[in-house]
Amino acid sequence: MNPLKALRDQLAKLQRLAQPYFLPVDDTRGWQFLVLVAALLAVVVGSTLLLLTGVLALSGALIPELRSRFLPGVPEQVAAIWRSPIGPLVMVLLAAGLGCFVAFRAKLRQGRWLPWLLMGVITLLILVINGINVGISYIARNIENALVAYKVEDFWKIVAIYAFCLVLALPIRAVQSYLIPKLGLLWREWLSGRLLTRYLSNRAYYILNPNDESIEEIDNPDQRISQDAASFTGTSLSVTVEIISALLTFVSFIIVLWSISDQLALVLLAYSVGGTALIVFASRKLVNLNYQQLKLEADFRYGLVHIRDNAESIAFYRGEQQEAKEAERRLGGAIRNYDRLIIWEALISVIQRSYDYFSRFLPWLVIAPIYFSKEVDFGVFGQASIAFSQVLFSVSYIVNNIDRLAAFSASISRLEGFQGKVDSIGLEAVALEAKLAATTGGRPDGSILVSHVDLVPPRTQRTLIRDLSLEVDRHQRLLVVGPSGCGKTSFLRMVSGLWPPAAGRVERPSEGELLFIPQKPYMLLGSLREQLCYPLQPDRFSDEQLRHVLEQVRLPELVQRYPDLDIIQDWPRLLSLGEQQRLAFARLLLNSPLFVVLDEATSALDVATERHLYGLLAEREMAFVSVGHRPTLTAFHDTVLELDGTGNWRLLPAAGYDVGRHA
Repeated sequence: MNPLKALRDQLAKLQRLAQPYFLPVDDTRGWQFLVLVAALLAVVVGSTLLLLTGVLALSGALIPELRSRFLPGVPEQVAAIWRSPIGPLVMVLLAAGLGCFVAFRAKLRQGRWLPWLLMGVITLLILVINGINVGISYIARNIENALVAYKVEDFWKIVAIYAFCLVLALPIRAVQSYLIPKLGLLWREWLSGRLLTRYLSNRAYYILNPNDESIEEIDNPDQRISQDAASFTGTSLSVTVEIISALLTFVSFIIVLWSISDQLALVLLAYSVGGTALIVFASRKLVNLNYQQLKLEADFRYGLVHIRDNAESIAFYRGEQQEAKEAERRLGGAIRNYDRLIIWEALISVIQRSYDYFSRFLPWLVIAPIYFSKEVDFGVFGQASIAFSQVLFSVSYIVNNIDRLAAFSASISRLEGFQGKVDSIGLEAVALEAKLAATTGGRPDGSILVSHVDLVPPRTQRTLIRDLSLEVDRHQRLLVVGPSGCGKTSFLRMVSGLWPPAAGRVERPSEGELLFIPQKPYMLLGSLREQLCYPLQPDRFSDEQLRHVLEQVRLPELVQRYPDLDIIQDWPRLLSLGEQQRLAFARLLLNSPLFVVLDEATSALDVATERHLYGLLAEREMAFVSVGHRPTLTAFHDTVLELDGTGNWRLLPAAGYDVGRHA
């Protein structure tokens, strides 16, 4: 890809990720955001000039002796700025900048003014620190001249000024060190919350396949929401602050350098531009390697989490050797990629060090001739070295941070790719909702109606069921049977509203009146009380109701083991599958829907417990659709839907039906 096009694409991704926190994207053009950035700089520069003028006026009125001692020449420089066109121009820009923020005030609601305020304060502190650094360069020059001339009194006076500058800079640095990560923390909270909301909206978490390792899919969404978001916000702010600092440093010290030697300034610019171009060209490979490293590390971590979550099953199978091979395969991929990464990083490091070492000779080569010709004093050597190093550091920002910027670029691609994917899912959900509205509807009587439906799983062309028509009213119970892979669970997904029909129409009970119970019930991260009440709020039921329903589903020992219903445990690990299935029935009884969809929900239970639980549903007069293979299930149903896996189907009476032939 063309480097300029790649840069534009990456900047576009950065804008889509970063701008929404500071300014809405939907109704805002890119140039408007840039105008606000320029307005912020104008406000900061104008505020700095006003602040400096006020401090000088106050110090001159209260402590004129100290001002003349520690700020020699500064009042005169500030007065010269106000006498020149620069002062009025800065004030005009300040007013224009404030006017821009007033004009955009409607878009800076919902807390969006806060990041602009914090960025303004941070930029102001950078500007102040930069001014102090420029002053220190002159102090260093005067110290060396005083030493060479043996001026003891002048030397100690200048040292006192230097100490004053350091004391002044320390609290500013401390505040800056706090504000930058604080703004990053606020940004991360907003961005992670935004991504999480979109991830959980429109069933994006269901549509995305986090286990698919192909590059076309979004891998490890958990890492992207947590780790990548934190890395992006923190790095974005630090890079932004460093770039602002580099620009201010460049402008300030290039003036100092040009006042010493215009030849030295031109040599520096040519050297830094050439070195930067060389480093950028050599480091293009780093971006792709860093992107792959983030993915491979996340895959390795997911494999370890998978082992932890399935520890008991692996132990039963004695599958340690196979799990070790898979974990080593994932680790090997990360190691091989990192091996290539460190080779390229070592190459870049050699170029960087060479660039740094040779830069130390340049000031001497340029300044020495004019010093020996007595055109400048000895202190210019020190000041030129300081100014040269500051300008070189600012111009060489890319050179010095290329590996970090490459990792940052990879992080942008991963995070924006995830955001773009969930956004596209949201757009697809609009079309899907329109399709569902045309092919599905609500049944106020709590029944299910399937009319001339073709069932085709999403993103496939395989027809599982063709032209199916049936009705399950409030007093019917339907059992779905058929060979493995014929589409039984897919039929339940369609009935529950997860999948739309490819043709025909499905009508079901209204939302909240139909509950799906899978073979392996969902155990959330929470207390026993929350497990029982899910997805309802836990404060809807008393402790007596919860204990009673546990006894109803034959889990009295759970009450004895955990008398405190607010206890939080690793429930999927502590409870057997049979206990989890009974707990799911307790949850079902508390929710009391009109209709229940059961996908082998009693497969881990004995026949007597299964009969008891189905009897509880019958007592509550709940209608249900079940999938199962046990012959005993026909006793709880009145109709059987038989699927053959080729798209054909039959509706048969449950009485006398032999389920065993499909087991």
